[in-house]
Amino acid sequence: MSSKGLVDTFGRQITYLRLSITDRCDLRCTYCMPERMTFLPKKEVLDLEELYALARGFMDRGIRKIRLTGGEPLVRKDAVDLVRAIGRHVGSELDELTLTTNGTQLAQHAVALADAGVRRINVSLDTLDRDVFAGLARRDALPQVLGGIAAAKAAGLKIKINTVALKGVNEHTIPALIEWAHGEGHDITLIETMPLGVVDEDRTDRFLPLSKVRKELEARWTLETSEHRTGGPSRYFKVRETGGLLGLITPMTENFCAGCNRIRVTTTGQLYPCLGGGERVDLRAALRSDSPEARLEAALDQAMSIKPERHNFRIGAGEAPAVERHMSMTGG
Repeated sequence: MSSKGLVDTFGRQITYLRLSITDRCDLRCTYCMPERMTFLPKKEVLDLEELYALARGFMDRGIRKIRLTGGEPLVRKDAVDLVRAIGRHVGSELDELTLTTNGTQLAQHAVALADAGVRRINVSLDTLDRDVFAGLARRDALPQVLGGIAAAKAAGLKIKINTVALKGVNEHTIPALIEWAHGEGHDITLIETMPLGVVDEDRTDRFLPLSKVRKELEARWTLETSEHRTGGPSRYFKVRETGGLLGLITPMTENFCAGCNRIRVTTTGQLYPCLGGGERVDLRAALRSDSPEARLEAALDQAMSIKPERHNFRIGAGEAPAVERHMSMTGG
């Protein structure tokens, strides 16, 4: 592989890979997927060796941070084996290896993740109310999630809570969730819901602009702009009264594409240069060809040539999703 970096046609240097290792999940969050979700046949999913080969190829092209995603990455039986393999490169080719999880499987894997080189994880958690959680996730799994977070903290992992802000569902409990997270020593990021894939409800009914949430939080607390960055699109604020960090991800109300440093690869090896676009490059075909290194090199160059300037998300009554694929397929 070439040692040249990944730079798109708008001059943005790509250093951050979000690599989905499964589209499967043990929850069915209403804003993410339908109850009767159809998952991919296992034969279409990249195997452990292919996922590792991809990670190595991206490192050779200047990727410094890899986040493993899903679906729920920890439902894949060999997930920790992949973490160990990639984790050996942290401190040399990689600055950081992280993952995003719903927390249901975290208790049994937290120590192994820490031992494999993971230092920081994101845990998706939208509420501390067990009934609201069960309604959102269509599974009564809040105790397992909280147990997983506690286990990860005990294992020495730095935890950031990711919360999707939903009108009429969790908007009035967001301050309590922030207080809990900061009290536990965790950062927390609020996220606007995005139109990815067909779900069983109208997202317009649940869309909550974070400009409204921020205004309400500023009436309660003092939010001080922070220079803290984690490589993603969050803008951070220090909450003076709690002492913790609050991030805001606003794909719908405040476009942040100008500073994009990210690409995503699905569990089938499709590289999407933009979460909100349909442009893609088939890396699985490159990996399974007679000349995988050369084909992968060419595919990554192609991906840089087609990465769009910005996404085209939109939410409105009767609007089709910006892209048909679900977040669980693309990876968070």
